[in-house]
Amino acid sequence: MASSSSSSSSGATERRGIPGAQFVEDVQTYLTQLGLDVNSALAFLQERLQQYKVVEMKLLAQQRELQAKIPDIEKCLEVVATLQAKKGTGEELIADFEVSEGIYSRASIEETNSVCLWLGANVMLEYSLEEATALLQKNLDNARASLEVLVADLLFLRDQTTITQVTIARVYNWDVHQRRTQQVAATTIAQE
Repeated sequence: MASSSSSSSSGATERRGIPGAQFVEDVQTYLTQLGLDVNSALAFLQERLQQYKVVEMKLLAQQRELQAKIPDIEKCLEVVATLQAKKGTGEELIADFEVSEGIYSRASIEETNSVCLWLGANVMLEYSLEEATALLQKNLDNARASLEVLVADLLFLRDQTTITQVTIARVYNWDVHQRRTQQVAATTIAQE
């Protein structure tokens, strides 16, 4: 089982600031290369595992935010499309809108050529229907692309967490095996 390298070269990559974990094939070589004893190596690996957990929590929060944001953008796109469809027909659009949480009001919307969109940070701008559609579609595409990247990051992170957990187990088991071997050797010498 001894090899010239302690890790596979594909496991030590990095993705968007998330350090890659090394898969340890030979614990003795791994410890020698790092210049650590077993306890220091286990502490280092546990710390890395905790870092992965913190990053995972942040990514999951971002994922939840994007998953909530995408339906809102889609709903806004539908409203703008409805306004465009009613344009030129001369017919009023009756809409219920949320004033605050749980409080709704009914509005009669006459033919319009523009809408106001919240941009965030208490900023609202008026856009033509075509501009609003283009902006909302761009935001929707960006949100979906960001969500895809986040999902890929989470998969990478889960792989790194698993590799680190396996490495912790391998180092710990190697240490237990070494202690038992030393204990058997000491018992054998004492009996002679």
